[in-house]
Amino acid sequence: MSSELLAILDHIERERGIKREILIQAVESAMVSAVKKAISAKTAENIRVEIGKEDGKIRAYLDEKEIKSVDFGRIAAQTAKQVIIQKIREAEKDVIFQEFSAKVGVIVSGTVYRFERGNIIVDLLGRAEGLLLKREQSPRDDFRQGQRVRAYVADVRRDTKGPQIILSRTSPLFVKKLFELEVPEIFEGIVEIRSISREAGERTKIGVRSKDEKVDCVGACVGIRGSRVKDIVSELQGEKIDIIRWSDDLREYITAALSPAKITEIRLDQARHRALVIVAEDQLSLAIGKHGQNVRLASKLTTWDLDIRTRTEIVKVKEEAKKARAEMSLEGVGEKLLDALIEAGLDSLEKIENTSIEKMTTIKGFGQKKAEKIVAAAKKKRAELEAQAVIDAAARKKREEIEAAQAEKDAAARKKREEIEAAQAEKDAQVLAKQAELDAQAAKDAAAEEGAPNEDDAASAEAAPAQEKKEESEETDESS
Repeated sequence: MSSELLAILDHIERERGIKREILIQAVESAMVSAVKKAISAKTAENIRVEIGKEDGKIRAYLDEKEIKSVDFGRIAAQTAKQVIIQKIREAEKDVIFQEFSAKVGVIVSGTVYRFERGNIIVDLLGRAEGLLLKREQSPRDDFRQGQRVRAYVADVRRDTKGPQIILSRTSPLFVKKLFELEVPEIFEGIVEIRSISREAGERTKIGVRSKDEKVDCVGACVGIRGSRVKDIVSELQGEKIDIIRWSDDLREYITAALSPAKITEIRLDQARHRALVIVAEDQLSLAIGKHGQNVRLASKLTTWDLDIRTRTEIVKVKEEAKKARAEMSLEGVGEKLLDALIEAGLDSLEKIENTSIEKMTTIKGFGQKKAEKIVAAAKKKRAELEAQAVIDAAARKKREEIEAAQAEKDAAARKKREEIEAAQAEKDAQVLAKQAELDAQAAKDAAAEEGAPNEDDAASAEAAPAQEKKEESEETDESS
């Protein structure tokens, strides 16, 4: 029995990957429960069971005295069995947890086992089950039961039912790992993926650079005739991938990230980590992309906030800012104080008026009296602007009424002119019709005159056969 026990433990160790020491501890715990049942002990604190690692012999101790003979009943044996099964399951869960915790950040393969409310349960080669949540599935994914699937191990969590292995197919790191598997230069570290941005199911932008001048980073990722990137696109169900050459020159990198749009100028704001990108009118929609996709991905790729503008828009924004600044000009407020107000977020008279004196005094350069004076000046100027706005609105309304009356007058005159022109056109049409009738009658009369026979012509026509007959008779006499 002792040798059989060790053989069984060795078999379980090989099949399930549970260490022999853990299995022995599980059996020892089970035997403690069984001994407690067998001897009707109130507690198991004084009971100890040891299994020989070499011979497999089981020894039980009570108060450090070996129990020579124990008669295990059915209940005690059943208890031992349940404890052993429970301990082995717990040990197996720990093994799986440790195994897949080491695989976080790695791509694993499995088959679709079942579907649960949009989530996919993946059988990871019989070792465990992975959970591919609906939000972690690409919009292009359409799997069937039994179909093979690859996914990125995003997290492993402990759960009462066992380790929960969270899989993902939407993570940018999934695409990064696919490139590491497909491109040997990336796996070997010759080509480095510096940054990646992705909108799953739509497009991915990936920035790469080569540590070896002889190796073209973009060409290595694309492969001969696109063979390498095609395999990745196929795994992503046709998702588009832009491979961009990384550059130390930020302007050059931003330009490449926004391709295929052509960039006119880039202005960098290092303090705000923001870039103003100027493009031509015909390149604006191309730079922004469908629903802003291109600029969003480029911004994530470069880690800079990108603002796409045309020169016309920049001029308009400057004019609006200049106008707003002019409206905010207050008595006793110089350019520096005005800049301080705008920087503090008080960029309108309304905001200044509604700001408390205590808050305004926290701005550098503003004391109690200065703040009160500026708030009062803001209220006064705002009232003046509102009064002027009412006057301008009245003047605009009057102007619109005059324009409407003039437009009505012009419409009436135009209608009268059109009526006169229509009457004249009708009259001209009648004249032309009458003239056409007269011309037709004249032509008819001329044709009739040409068709009537002439008296002299008729006489000549009647005399012609007689003359011909006379000439024929004379010719006959001469022949005789």
